[in-house]
Order: sequence, then structure tokens, then C-alpha cells
Amino acid sequence: MSTQRNWAGNVAYAARAHHRPSSVDELRELVIGSDRIRAVGSGHSFNRIGDTTGDLVTLAGLPATVRLDEARRVVQVPAAMRYGDLATWLHERGYALANLASLPHISVAGAVATGTHGSGVAVGNLATAVAGLELVTAAGELITVDRTATEYAGMVVSLGALGIVTRVTLDVVPTFEVRQYVHLDLPREALDAALSSAYSVSVFTDWRSTRGTQVWRKQLADQPAPPADWLGTTAADRPWHPVPGMPVVNCTEQLGVPGPWHERLPHFRLGFTPSNGDELQSEYHLPRAAAGAALAALDEVAHLIAPVLLTSELRTVAADQLWLSPQYDRDSLAVHFTWIADTSAVLPVVAEVERALAPFAPRPHWGKVFTMPTETIAATYPRWVDFAALVTRLDPGGKFRTEEFDRLFPR
Repeated sequence: MSTQRNWAGNVAYAARAHHRPSSVDELRELVIGSDRIRAVGSGHSFNRIGDTTGDLVTLAGLPATVRLDEARRVVQVPAAMRYGDLATWLHERGYALANLASLPHISVAGAVATGTHGSGVAVGNLATAVAGLELVTAAGELITVDRTATEYAGMVVSLGALGIVTRVTLDVVPTFEVRQYVHLDLPREALDAALSSAYSVSVFTDWRSTRGTQVWRKQLADQPAPPADWLGTTAADRPWHPVPGMPVVNCTEQLGVPGPWHERLPHFRLGFTPSNGDELQSEYHLPRAAAGAALAALDEVAHLIAPVLLTSELRTVAADQLWLSPQYDRDSLAVHFTWIADTSAVLPVVAEVERALAPFAPRPHWGKVFTMPTETIAATYPRWVDFAALVTRLDPGGKFRTEEFDRLFPR
């Protein structure tokens, strides 16, 4: 069998065997018969949090039934379903999700388990929409949990350590339209106003100056268009890609053309290459109140960042109460780095970025590249010990543990 890798190609999975069960019962038998097992989603993690030396399972072969409950305003979906496919299905029936990540290519269960997010000062990460989970436990039981469960807040952003999620129930809202505008050359002093100015906002920068190179504003379609000189910027007169030199056809439509939520909230179109493709990524979540000081600290290492950077993105995400969510109990600024695909060149810069951000209690994105020591990360999560105890109780034999997970949560 040829070596299987993640989407970016920087991780070669170490699994002894790969499986594609066609039913939940078949999955349960695999779990019962394995000492180490993990599910893999769309492979968009850039580290080994989901890798295993045991059995690696894709859930893409499980029944693809989607169930919409209009009375409860929820939809139940297969764990392996991509957000882009679900969004199209929902929109055709008059419904939407409140938020989407920049890539519609990612699987629902994988995105939820790692606390992946979109943006918006009033919008939580993707896991905050989860109303229920169906999962196979270490004992091979199929269980369902919802928001009434005592430890539910610890089970949603779980890093895959509590079981293999087979179906996810998500809150839905009525479908809506969005207009996307791009503005160029944002002054740093206008950053907070920019991030608060629309339903979802991303500010891109190259760290070669303190100004934002591009601002992507995704506003509700019924809101007035921003002026051409909005916040001292220049309105784009053509479509842009956040990574210089990449084809703009890959990106969702801009220039204020109204369209359905799922064709504007992501940055990239489902049928095209997301981002650059050949890249590494890191991301850190900071208290939004510390944004100015944190960015000033990064200015001190900008001369190291810029040479190995493709683009950097600043976004806001609303606070939640999910134990391992990077937004746990604090409104957050997400500082994202898309690096060149050169691990040896990037890792020393990642370490310098983490050193600069250390005074602001950064929380790394669980699915991206980071080097922070376990004790440093743990100190930023008030429910860290509670989650570790939950893992021990639900998986006493360590069936769903991985080497990277063991580094974070040693037994």
C-alpha cells in the first residue's frame, strides 16, 4: 500500500492499516477489535494529533443520510460530510449555518473536534453550533449525547480522544444572502473598527508593514455598501486572492455581488484548490482585548515572519463554554499564518512567534503547527484537568490516544 498523507503532504500517516467501513456496525467491530484506532476526516490538520500507529478509519463509506428537523431547527449529518456539501443541501431547503470556515472542503466532525472556526465578533466557532453527537465508544457502544449531558461541554471539541463520532447534529437558521467587499491597505489603528464592521471580517497582512494588505468584509446583503475610502482604505476594483500570485478564480465572489451565505462566507470555492495548497499553517487565539499589544509584539519578529510567509490573517471569534475550545470563556483574536512548505525554515519562526505572544496566553489551533510546551497550553484552559479526567473515564485503555495526544495529555 502506498503511504497516505494529509492534505498538505507534511504528515505521512503511521497507521498499520487503513479501513473504510460501510456501516456503523462494521465500525463498531473495528473499534472492539483494535487496541489503537483513529478516524481521519478530510486530512486538513497540519500536525499528528489525528495520526496513529494502529488502525486509521475513514468514515466516508458510512450511510450519507442527512436529516433536517425543521421544528427543532437542527440538521443531523454524517461525520465525514464536507461543510460545502452540507451548505448546498441546506440552502436548497431554505436553511443555513450561522458560520462557515474559510475552507468549505473540511469535514464536519474533524472541524468540530479541533475547534475550527470562521469569523465574526458575534459568531462562535463551528463547534458552538453542535446540538448533539453520535459516537462509538472504546467499548464499541453507539451512544448519543446532547446539550443536556453533564459533560457535554467537554465532549464537542474533543480532539478525537473520546470516541469515533459517526453523526453530528447542528443548529440551523433561515438562509440568508451576503455581499463580499475587499478593501486594500488598512491602517493598523483602524483594525478593531474593521473587524467589528460586518457579519464576518478577515484582515490579511504580509508583516512587511503594520498595515493590512487586504480586508475581506462579508456583510449581510441588506446592509449599505461601504464607501470607497472606508476607514482610510482603497476599494478593490477587481477580485483578489489572499495569497499573492494564486488564481482568483479559486475564491468566492467579491465586488459586492449578492449571493447565498455558503458562496460568500468561505474564502474559497468548493470545487477549487483552497489557499495555496503547498503550505504549512499555524494559528494562535488571543484575548481580543489584548489585540493591540499582541500585534505590537509580533512587529518585533516581523522580519523573521515575512521571508517564510505566504499570507497572514487576523479574525475575531466569539467566546463560548466548550472546555477545549480556543475561545473558551474569552472573545478572541485569531492570528493565522500560512507558511511556505519548508518545515526546517518555518519551525524556528513559529517558536519566535510563540515567544512574542507568550505574555498574552495564546492558545494554538489544535490542527495546525505549533511548538508550545504542554504546561504552557494547559495553563490557558481552566477545564484542562476536567477534560483529562473525562478521557480517562471514557477511554481507560487509551484506544483513541495518539503520540501527539499523549504529549498533551500524558497518562
